[in-house]
Amino acid sequence: MLPANGEEGFVLDNGTCASVPPDYHVHTPLCKHAEGHVADYRAMAGRRGMREICFTDHMPDPSGYDPQHRMEPGQYAEYLQLVRPLQRDGSPSVLLGIEADFYDGCEGYVRSWLRNQPFDLVLGAVHYIGGWGFDNPSQMAAWERADVRGVWKEYFSLLGRMADTRLYDVVAHLDLPKKFGHRLDDDHMREWVQPVLDRIAAADMAIEINTSGLRRAVGEAYPSALILQLACERGVPICFGSDSHRPEEVGWAFDAAVQTALDAGYREHVLFRNRKRTARPLVHR
Repeated sequence: MLPANGEEGFVLDNGTCASVPPDYHVHTPLCKHAEGHVADYRAMAGRRGMREICFTDHMPDPSGYDPQHRMEPGQYAEYLQLVRPLQRDGSPSVLLGIEADFYDGCEGYVRSWLRNQPFDLVLGAVHYIGGWGFDNPSQMAAWERADVRGVWKEYFSLLGRMADTRLYDVVAHLDLPKKFGHRLDDDHMREWVQPVLDRIAAADMAIEINTSGLRRAVGEAYPSALILQLACERGVPICFGSDSHRPEEVGWAFDAAVQTALDAGYREHVLFRNRKRTARPLVHR
């Protein structure tokens, strides 16, 4: 809810005013599973009271990895042509980013490709375990025969390895395997995620509070309140993302996400420019 005094932000349950953070996880139709014009995404960010937005579409990959969910290598120039005009004028400000997957064997290409790109932000994500797109609705049936704990263990192994590469700025949707409701019990979650959070902290990465989980079967943002509290204890910074694939999803439930961050102990969120971050308070003084 926007405050009555006109200051940008949300009025929280206790009456304090929290800033509206930027949305740092926004897709474009080039990923083949989003819709709408990029100008409409920015317009929605403005209506939500944001000062900036970052497009972070799925990184092209010439190896043929997951081609149905990302731009073709030859379309990268088109991605720049979509975003660059919005950066020249208008409000909110527009940043250029990318969502780059981590999978076995990707490091060499990702390292060399990112080195030459003018990004403000690089999201790191794990969407596949082996050849299984575990968060893909078309492959959801595989969960019926999966060892849920085994899936989580392998996922966290990949996430830790991703952090160790030091190639990414932010971990996207940290506990993504819960998307269809396949949760890990709190005891195992606490045991298995803490070493991963330690590696994320050692890599000086941030994590996002991704509100797309509130639009999914799990009905909860990524990461859970438990993980967020453990991350806060380690000083892991946060930013916010809607993972929007339609303009109306930009800034989805950010008021709830800010409240969750405050409840976990966070008092700041981070902004990015040229892959360098600065901290800003969540609550107006």
